Amino acid sequence: MPSYCEVAPSHPFHGPYHDLEYGFPVTDDNVLFERLVLEINQAGLSWLTILKKREGFRTAFDGFDIHRVANYGEAERERLLSDTEIIRNKLKVNAAIENARTICGLQNEFGSFSAWLDHHHPLEKAEWVKLFKNTFFFTGGEITGEFLMSTGYLPGAHDPGCSVTKKIARLNPPHMR
Repeated sequence: MPSYCEVAPSHPFHGPYHDLEYGFPVTDDNVLFERLVLEINQAGLSWLTILKKREGFRTAFDGFDIHRVANYGEAERERLLSDTEIIRNKLKVNAAIENARTICGLQNEFGSFSAWLDHHHPLEKAEWVKLFKNTFFFTGGEITGEFLMSTGYLPGAHDPGCSVTKKIARLNPPHMR
């Protein structure tokens, strides 16, 4: 089976994500939150489905503004559950809202979500999974692993020979420190 690095570059949705985002280090808390929400929503679906709905997610979740999402109430929850531009799954919608609230708490304690991740780095994947399961909603091994690979905290996003690997290495992601 071909790797993501072999099939993604020429694809209209996978290509830009592969070439410009996947595995690149992320420090912006709202972008980290976006990646977490997208990974949670991918569970049971294809990544292509999520990439195609990404703009819908951005609109529905107020640009992934953590503090706005953390303040969502029942009206916003119902709005999200009826929004055809996103995945209308109650568990996933609830996880996004609750995880935003959790991230606000982490920001209060550590200064940022990014600082919380850095505080725990480096961990082996199994340790990350345990930490995420104890901290966030709807995060298992696959979701946690993909979130951490996509944001530079775990290796494996790209094949060693992929041209993007060199670009990422120049940015010194956490997994290379």
